[in-house]
Amino acid sequence: MLLRSLSARLLVLTIFFVMVSEVLIFVPSVARFRMTYFENRLAAGNIAMVALEASATGELEPGLTDKLLARVGARGVAFRRRDGTVLRLDSASPPGPDFTIDLTHPNILLAIRGSFRTLLGHGNRVLRVLAPSTTDSAEMVEVLLDEAPLRSEMWDFGVRILELSVVISLVTAALVYLSLQWLLVRPMRRITASMMNFREDPEDASRMIAASGRKDEIGVAERELGVLQKTVRQALGQRARLAALGTAVTKINHDLRNILATARLVTDGLTASAAPEVRRVAPRLVDAIDRAVALCTQTLDFSREGAPPLAPSRFAIAALIDEIGPALGLSADDLTIDRAISPKLTVEADRDQLYRVLLNLARNAVEAGAHRLRCAGARENEVIAIEIVDDGPGLPPKARNNLFRPFFGSARPGGSGLGLAIARELMRAHGGELTLVSSTGSGTVFRLTLPTPAHELSRAPMSLP
Repeated sequence: MLLRSLSARLLVLTIFFVMVSEVLIFVPSVARFRMTYFENRLAAGNIAMVALEASATGELEPGLTDKLLARVGARGVAFRRRDGTVLRLDSASPPGPDFTIDLTHPNILLAIRGSFRTLLGHGNRVLRVLAPSTTDSAEMVEVLLDEAPLRSEMWDFGVRILELSVVISLVTAALVYLSLQWLLVRPMRRITASMMNFREDPEDASRMIAASGRKDEIGVAERELGVLQKTVRQALGQRARLAALGTAVTKINHDLRNILATARLVTDGLTASAAPEVRRVAPRLVDAIDRAVALCTQTLDFSREGAPPLAPSRFAIAALIDEIGPALGLSADDLTIDRAISPKLTVEADRDQLYRVLLNLARNAVEAGAHRLRCAGARENEVIAIEIVDDGPGLPPKARNNLFRPFFGSARPGGSGLGLAIARELMRAHGGELTLVSSTGSGTVFRLTLPTPAHELSRAPMSLP
């Protein structure tokens, strides 16, 4: 469980990356240690040559020679002068060199390769190391060295580097861990705990997160979470109030419709009254009662939980649109409907509900003052699009801004604003959408989309005429 936590993963990754960095440092460090080892031996050999040059005979006693070679750490030392003469300081039986290393032109890649050859090698090779003199670059100093002592010192140096790397890794990891724990992990745990606490009771205001005042990304996340929790809490509260209101409206609506039904029966009798004044007023009273009944019906439909159940079937859109005109009960002089839809264009939807949506759009257009409707439809990729175009005066700005909001989006006095809200809900229940394309002084365009039936997806798409 510990290894699954973010803190543990950060700790392991920090140690790993620090160790990788130390390995990258270790390789050139060992190569530099080997170069320094050679340079020190060459410098000591150069000093030993000074003692040889100071000798009157050009030779030293065997005992002194062995001491000087022991100080240098070499089997032999040679000094090549500018004039070509060579001074040698050798042991009694100097061995021949197994490998020559020329430091005249140092190369870091060759030095790294030689370091690994020494570290991973076995036995005791004799190395001949030569480099220019520190006092005169035209003179050369050579030393014969045993590789075993060099290998031993390089391993000691490598172990010290490793120990230091482990210490640095642990210290760095601990500091990074504590920093991330304080700056990132603890705030994230606080945010997570707030989300889980809020989930248990979103309506409890005390469970909302309190912003810490930080200016970084964590602070932004805290503030945005607080705004989100506040929005959700308000939405839940509003939903609860609307649910209670819907229950009350449903009960009131049932009684109100019964009252209006009785009033409608009485009004139907008034139309046959002998009094001219009563007959003149009766049609307006009938219209007012019909509007009240329609409002009750729409309100009851909207107060239902979710969209009504669908009964999908496959049918032609053109035939459905042909039923809109007769349902409106208007003459050809009052309304002309142009259908630009192929009779072969079919959809898979609830026929009654789609008819309800189209009838609502057509009735809204007529009530707004339209005298011509144009219905166009075609299949576009994976959807079937239907456009309803009228020649009315267009929607006022207030109606456009609240078009699909219940009780707010009506464009005419006395309207409930529920028609388009219910129509969009029905379209979305089909997996489609209802949108306002445009609304100007020359007319309004609504667009309906429905998913294309699966058996027609392979056909080439058509465009709206």
